[in-house]
Amino acid sequence: MSRAGQGVVLRGVGKRFGDVVAVQSMNLEVRPGELMVLVGPSGCGKSTLLRLIAGLETPTSGEVWIGGRRVDEVEPGARDVAMVFQSYALYPHMTVARNLGFGLRVRGTPAAELERRVAETAGALGLGDLLERKPGQLSGGQRQRVALGRAMVRDPGVFLFDEPLSNLDAELRLRTRDEIAALHRRLGTTMVFVTHDQVEALSLGQRVAVMDRGRLQQVGTPDEVYRRPRNLFVAGFVGSPPINRIGLSRDGSGALAGGPFALAGPSGPDQATLTVRPEDLAVAGPGGTEGDFRATVLRVEALGSEQRVHLDGPGDAAWVARASPALRVAPGARVSVSIAWDRSHLFGPDGRREEGVARPAGQQVPR
Repeated sequence: MSRAGQGVVLRGVGKRFGDVVAVQSMNLEVRPGELMVLVGPSGCGKSTLLRLIAGLETPTSGEVWIGGRRVDEVEPGARDVAMVFQSYALYPHMTVARNLGFGLRVRGTPAAELERRVAETAGALGLGDLLERKPGQLSGGQRQRVALGRAMVRDPGVFLFDEPLSNLDAELRLRTRDEIAALHRRLGTTMVFVTHDQVEALSLGQRVAVMDRGRLQQVGTPDEVYRRPRNLFVAGFVGSPPINRIGLSRDGSGALAGGPFALAGPSGPDQATLTVRPEDLAVAGPGGTEGDFRATVLRVEALGSEQRVHLDGPGDAAWVARASPALRVAPGARVSVSIAWDRSHLFGPDGRREEGVARPAGQQVPR
């Protein structure tokens, strides 16, 4: 039912609330028809950025462009966007049908066209049998679908989603996430989706924009952000369980050393942080002797399809390894652990990822 999506371009967009800087000189392009996810911790500025696109906030600096038109001084209703909120924001005294058609009714859409679009939207979202119910008679998932439908029925150039799944339980979150992805494939409309849940971001976004403290940290496909994090913040924020890390310092031999490691790192930094994803650690049973370091098992989480083995190091913090459920280890066992060095990362003292492959001194590790 929708036309092609419109691109969104932010040029040097900033937003201050008094002395508080919520968004700092943001440059971002959302391609026409793309599903872009903004992700970051609470307070990082992602919802403020969405409101700047919608026109619910006015930028302190910079420009907002939608569909090739500058809109930062255009009223929200004239920006050709539709927003879906975390709170649903449905009218409790109206039926589903009247909630769906409210925006069209306000715009003076002819009755026949309004009814057609409401029926079409309700059918697409599985709401056809619920049109005469009121929000209080619906489940959380049904209410969220009505909120989606109220945005859909307007046929906007851009959909904006502000944490729309936060109020749903785990099963409904997964189901509604799949519905939004299917909706995007069917409509081809540009969508900007805000979430603090990095699993949600990686599974839903065609590209992901990671934010922290009002700044854009990295934009890329989910695989790029996960496998080639630009800086230490992205490496630590994206991924569950979190990435393992240890600090290293240049020793007298020129190696970057810390804990059990002596690495032939880049020639530049004298300080660095080594990071390894939990799935890039291989744990051998108590009888194993080969590996990059030995550790004591602190606890084991059995999750059915995998185990998470918590280890006492190296470094000051515990490490976590993902392991097969066939591995038999118990707390207190001494195990050998091997690292997939070609998938590890080194970050310099400025937090930026160093190019090249971390490897033990004297060992050649292919890319």
